[in-house]
Amino acid sequence: MAESGDRQLFINRELSWLAFNERVLDEAKQPTLPLHERLKFLAIVSSNLDEFFMVRVAGLKQQLLGGIVEVPADGLPAAEQLAAISERTHQMVTEQHRVWTNDLRPALTARGLGLLTRDALTPDQRQAARVYFHSNVFPALTPLAVDPGHPFPHLKNKSLNIALVVRRSDKRRRKDVTETSLAVVQVPAVLPRLVTLNLLTGPAYVLLEELISWHAAELFPGYAVDQAAAFRVTRNWDLNIDEEESEDLLALIQQELRRRDRGMAVRLEIDAAATTAMEQQLTAALKLGPADVYRVSGPLQLSDLTALAEQDPKPDARVEPYLPVTPPGIKDVESLFQVIAQKDLLLHHPYEAFDPVVRFLEEAADDPNVLAIKQTMYRTTGDSPVARALVRASENGKQVAVLVELKARLDEANNIAWARRMEENGVHVVYGLMGLKTHCKVTLVVRREANGIRRYVHLGTGNYNAATARSYTDVSLFTARPEMADDVTALFNLLTGYSTQPNWRRLAVAPTTLQTKVLELIEREAQRAKKGDPARILGKLNALADPLVIRALYAASQAGVEIELVVRGICCLRPGVPGLSDRIRVVSVIDRFLEHSRVFAFGVGAHTEVYVSSADWMPRNFHRRIEVMAPVEDAALRTRLLDEVLGLAIKDNVKAHQLKADGTYVRVANELPPVRSQAVLIEQARRSQAPSEPLLRHVAAPTDKPLPEPQRSPPTP
Repeated sequence: MAESGDRQLFINRELSWLAFNERVLDEAKQPTLPLHERLKFLAIVSSNLDEFFMVRVAGLKQQLLGGIVEVPADGLPAAEQLAAISERTHQMVTEQHRVWTNDLRPALTARGLGLLTRDALTPDQRQAARVYFHSNVFPALTPLAVDPGHPFPHLKNKSLNIALVVRRSDKRRRKDVTETSLAVVQVPAVLPRLVTLNLLTGPAYVLLEELISWHAAELFPGYAVDQAAAFRVTRNWDLNIDEEESEDLLALIQQELRRRDRGMAVRLEIDAAATTAMEQQLTAALKLGPADVYRVSGPLQLSDLTALAEQDPKPDARVEPYLPVTPPGIKDVESLFQVIAQKDLLLHHPYEAFDPVVRFLEEAADDPNVLAIKQTMYRTTGDSPVARALVRASENGKQVAVLVELKARLDEANNIAWARRMEENGVHVVYGLMGLKTHCKVTLVVRREANGIRRYVHLGTGNYNAATARSYTDVSLFTARPEMADDVTALFNLLTGYSTQPNWRRLAVAPTTLQTKVLELIEREAQRAKKGDPARILGKLNALADPLVIRALYAASQAGVEIELVVRGICCLRPGVPGLSDRIRVVSVIDRFLEHSRVFAFGVGAHTEVYVSSADWMPRNFHRRIEVMAPVEDAALRTRLLDEVLGLAIKDNVKAHQLKADGTYVRVANELPPVRSQAVLIEQARRSQAPSEPLLRHVAAPTDKPLPEPQRSPPTP
């Protein structure tokens, strides 16, 4: 719990996340972006909010219901956080739909991609809509009455539904007596949300819920429909797992996944035209309050509307396609093992392809000299080339051990499916350490060579996911250094067997040594500054929320350390506070690719150390996860990370926002020359050659002479 005097030092985590989503929304407003890209960002705002409510808001509500007092470092109790979240999110949703109504919808209509309204239907369109409804939709619908004999239906999380007020239309009844009732129709998720009506004049587009509403009376013979309003329910989506009480973690998680859709409701989104009486009926049935209701003037679930832009083949509607490149140094080599044996290898995704990571595993699967493969798997794709390679390796007689993290939020079902498939094919699958998520991204390949056994290591800042590797910025480090391999071997022994905590030679590993190592590195720079020596800390990460690290950064700033951080999302640190954080600058880059890599540098010139990591600087990463931070020991790769990953992001003045001390963000002034970091990296990758000095020489200045490489030990026999 934070001391009252410390609370003003921290920005609230949840409000900081909402500020991140506001920056995403800001991209949807940019008229210089292609229409498809703007619609993509508008959709991301919606999908981000879904997860935020399903996890973060649900967690705060559970705290209140359970009487749990967990005051964060900023000192804001759960009830006050929920009130602030509601106010801020209502404003955000209103602005999001303003952008849709005033900017994007008219732009789509101008390109022939408008959504039809009932009043605007021509006779031909009306007939086409009726034919489509009866042929494709009506048989899949189930009208649900809500009365004493028909309880309010249980609606799945994020499902789209229509609330109806229906009235008996029996002419024999007295005219002065009106009976109205509530009914619900669930919009089938198995049908396309965007309905295309093919007419002689060209295609026309209708949303499925609109089509159902227009014909709803046909679902209730003898009744008239007085009102129809689309609505959507968001539920608590977190799993309730007691690992200590479970004998079979996989079976327990499968059971919890089946219960997930019965979680408590945390948000109601409803058409703004719905009556107050209808809203009250729905909130009473869902046990929600007025602050949980979001009235929307426009379509619900905007993330589905990217399908509209997909109908437009014209290239000016979207960004120019980018195909990740394979570096020339490994493109035509016979074996990646030969390259990595000679020198460390670094890939910067998605500018450089993820294919070499897959190739590394495929080579290992087929190489008769490979004895064993060990890997951690946090998130992967449904048709994963990584997992297929591991299965093939097992079929080829290799010893294959994979730690599959079953508790990877929102990917549990996918991971369970792969765990089952790999087990069926002889892969030894484990599920990690009790009470901890295994979040590190590590592969170890054990290979028999002429001089003895040699081990090859891959360390990543992102997941073994070939799909997200095309849209997330991440770093892959390959090495055969014996000291690193020793640590990775010890890590897998810890994960798969019984092991006391190793004495790590190169790695810092959570939950035991990572936070301590980060604090030591920050303190070391502070001591250098106090002596009058140059001192610097650079960092690129997704989130910064750990109070101990934030306090250490404040102390380093006061000691004279220059600190520049690129934090994509949550940042609870207040930069630029006089006397506290004068020397700390924080920016956030929101652009075409999701900034996801974690890279840190401590020191200046010959004293610079550079690290890559799977971990953000958050309490959960330091204390509740298995995470890894590894030093980059190759001098050229250190310089590349300083310039290409850290330096460019720090110098971005096109897509960067700067964090102010009050928690607000402002766009970085677009000075000359303009630096759009992702565009520079795309151009560099396309040229596939050494970048020109003025292009990338941002951080590792000529005076920054990197440390000499450590002496490499011979392979372990």
